[in-house]
Amino acid sequence: MQAMPAVAANRTSHIAVASFIGTAIEFYDFYVYAIAAALVIGPVFFPSSSPTAQTLNAFATFGIAFLARPVGAFLFGHFGDRFGRKSTLVATLLTMGACTTLIGLLPGHARIGDLAPWLLVVLRIGQGLGLGGEWGGAALLATENAPRHRRGLFGMFPQLGPSIGFLVANGLFLLLGLLLSHEQFMAWGWRIPFLVSAVLVLIGLYARLKLTETPLFKAAAGQVRRVPLTELLAGHLKPLVLGSLSIVVCYALFYISAVFVLSYGIGTLHLPKPTLQAWLMMAIVCMALATVLSAWASDVLGRRAVLVASAVAAVIWGFALAPLLGSATTTGVGIFLCGALFLMGMTYAPLGAMLPEIFPTTVRYTGSGAAYNLGGILGASLAPYVAQVLVAHGGLSWVGGYISVAALISLLAVWGLGETRHRDLAQIQPTILS
Repeated sequence: MQAMPAVAANRTSHIAVASFIGTAIEFYDFYVYAIAAALVIGPVFFPSSSPTAQTLNAFATFGIAFLARPVGAFLFGHFGDRFGRKSTLVATLLTMGACTTLIGLLPGHARIGDLAPWLLVVLRIGQGLGLGGEWGGAALLATENAPRHRRGLFGMFPQLGPSIGFLVANGLFLLLGLLLSHEQFMAWGWRIPFLVSAVLVLIGLYARLKLTETPLFKAAAGQVRRVPLTELLAGHLKPLVLGSLSIVVCYALFYISAVFVLSYGIGTLHLPKPTLQAWLMMAIVCMALATVLSAWASDVLGRRAVLVASAVAAVIWGFALAPLLGSATTTGVGIFLCGALFLMGMTYAPLGAMLPEIFPTTVRYTGSGAAYNLGGILGASLAPYVAQVLVAHGGLSWVGGYISVAALISLLAVWGLGETRHRDLAQIQPTILS
């Protein structure tokens, strides 16, 4: 283990690029659909009899992928823990990229009828499987190459990928909205961001095929489990459950902001779409800055201190949703977006190190990926849909309450996990965490 810091130091730039670019592309693909769900998926793929039903169906297809993500985490985690991180990360990138590109080529309801939404669901499941296997491998690529005192900083690399992926996705949609008429955008323009994925995947493959296996996985090669999932559930159920709950607030903050608030601002408040998208991009910049700040702070102050403080702030920020959105102004909506996504970045970055730190090498890919994606079912899969229902029956304050409750759940889970920054990743045993 004495050689690990030297290995990590010699390959820092390669580790950063390979772990960052993969998650940036994968999350670009996923966010392209999130934006499209708020803007275009309903009218294109579902019958036009009810605009409300179109919106709810679009959000439902959005949520389906989150149900597939834990399956992807278990599936790709199995191969990642048995055969290595590198080949598995290549497979996740190809799976996600192929499904995203095919969505861009899929005919709408007007051309193929009810077959369109069913094919869309199949491709969304494929997206969920690919992304479900992606994050765990990218996080391990960074943290398993990191010196112990810098795991928070190294774990920041894959956590920055979503910010950049979303900036590119939202920026492209914003550009198309400015260059194309509404009719052109609805007819064919919305497909362009999906088709761009094919080019981005080639770039990601180039970076990942140059990887070498992580030193911790090489050292544990003789301890590979035949079925890592069995060991995970038998010896590490507590960290799996608490790890899943710890990330709920991240998902709730992000997807309430990026999907529900965007849809509500355009469809209900009738605010200008380009202005709201510009505010959303500014909010993503806030998220990226918070990601860097909290990654550094988690190495200095500890993961738990940063996560608890951020969760408390998120509980409070949930109460700001109703008055800010209720103002029915782009400024009010923009302020909420910037605050919510800043807090999302503050909670998101430390988890890039913390989730790998609670599992041993033999089940780390499966465990960290599963925890990350199981949290998405509670925090994100139904968040836009539930928010739409809550605002219809109880008003905006209920949606803010959803965020506050999600933050409280994550706060308690983080407290239960304890501090992890000083753990030796090579020495974690089932008896320590079970």
